[in-house]
Amino acid sequence: MNTLRRTALSAPLPLEDGDLMAAIDLGSNSFHMIVARYVQGQIRVVDRIREMVRMADGLDAQGGLSAQVRERALQCLSRFGERIRDIPAERVRAIATNTVRKLKDAQAFLTPAEAALGHAIEVVAGREEARLVYLGVASAQPTEPGQRHLVMDIGGGSTECIIGTGLDAIERESLQMGCVATTRRFFPSGKLSRKKWQQALTEISAEFQQFAQHYRNIGWHDVIGSSGTIKAIGKICTEMKLTKGAITAQALPKIRERLLQADSLAAIDLPGLSAERQPVIAGGILILEAAFNALGIERMSVSRAAMREGILYDMIGRGSGDDPRDAAIDLMMARYAVDEAQAERVEATAMQLFDQVAARWELQAEDRAKLGWAAWLHEIGLAVAHSQHHVHGAYLLEHSDIPGFTRQQQQVLAVLVRCQRRSIPKNAFNAIPERLLLPTRRITALLRLAVVLNRSHKARDLSVARLQANASQLTLSLPRDWLAAKPLLKSDLESQPHDLRALGIELHIQED
Repeated sequence: MNTLRRTALSAPLPLEDGDLMAAIDLGSNSFHMIVARYVQGQIRVVDRIREMVRMADGLDAQGGLSAQVRERALQCLSRFGERIRDIPAERVRAIATNTVRKLKDAQAFLTPAEAALGHAIEVVAGREEARLVYLGVASAQPTEPGQRHLVMDIGGGSTECIIGTGLDAIERESLQMGCVATTRRFFPSGKLSRKKWQQALTEISAEFQQFAQHYRNIGWHDVIGSSGTIKAIGKICTEMKLTKGAITAQALPKIRERLLQADSLAAIDLPGLSAERQPVIAGGILILEAAFNALGIERMSVSRAAMREGILYDMIGRGSGDDPRDAAIDLMMARYAVDEAQAERVEATAMQLFDQVAARWELQAEDRAKLGWAAWLHEIGLAVAHSQHHVHGAYLLEHSDIPGFTRQQQQVLAVLVRCQRRSIPKNAFNAIPERLLLPTRRITALLRLAVVLNRSHKARDLSVARLQANASQLTLSLPRDWLAAKPLLKSDLESQPHDLRALGIELHIQED
């Protein structure tokens, strides 16, 4: 990582031996919470809580959430919040996945959900979910040097397939099908039949075929399954005396045949299957059978770990300064051939301005990181076109899969890049959660000033710039003679007070 670029990043999370950490996984089937103690770079689990919420059951075709499921989710989060009340916010991460991604108005759920939990909830894209799943599994079961895992996780609403080596995910795929959603889709009446099963298997197999050959070409040395569904199927294998806990290509057809002896979901009788898992196990077995067939899997071991452990290890990585978002920024810059010298100039100026007003504006280390990342990436839209490059850049940031970043973080970066120049649209901040709105508006103003001050695209001494903040006011002070020698800059600055009013900020330019 470029040393200069590191100045844009948030300060590492201070972790000391004995500190408690917590990860919450708002899955489409179950909500999980793990509380662990940080000990010499590792986690020691001290508590686990799991509740079957079945968020995906309450999701309708229009992206609405039933009142009953919403209330069930909020009550669960309230209980989770009570358990972690004394853990500092910076050592707690809550991640929402597929069902919340599909909500038409996710914020209408997230606002009361965050209040119930007492902590912010981040929504991640499918491929970021896959990265966290892999990190959790690989941390618990490391690969041998030079070898690769194939990791699969069947959730309630989505299924992730990842190939990785060490702690790094090489390939990540997230399919929009999980045990709850698949069971609802193919067996809506609750009736089972071999004909329906075969039709469903054909459709699901087609989803895996999109990447099956690519994955086979890369290859892997072992296959590991994660999630409650895969654990349940592994237990069924044991109880049916088919294996000693693993899932094999020979065992799955026997489980399927036993399942199809029932004529309905309610009549399923599989050894070792819990009552709470019974209503959705058909979808899980369908997905697993399709995956085994398409990918040519012979044997899958069952992991002790899952995404929640990955969340904790991701926090530890950030705490040690090994933030995956750093590498993601590097990759984005390389992919879009960013002018690093100009990005460095804008980033340095943005950090200088930030540090002058952070205390007065109550800005945090994470706000500084977002501002720095946006500064490094503010010109990526030039790879599309010079005209409206800030609009193109915002689109790329909002819609790309960027490892390590949540959807909210990408939305903030997109807004910063969109609003770096020209007029600020009235709806520019509509997607930003209320808790992030004020700091996002403030760092947007700082990025605009940093971009304007560096419009010449050449090195100049900007240490002379002095910025003061007072509530909704900014005062930028520059030497009169220095500014007089830069008529284009002076003209650009004169337009900023008008533009910044759209952010609710009153800017004064003062010549000393």
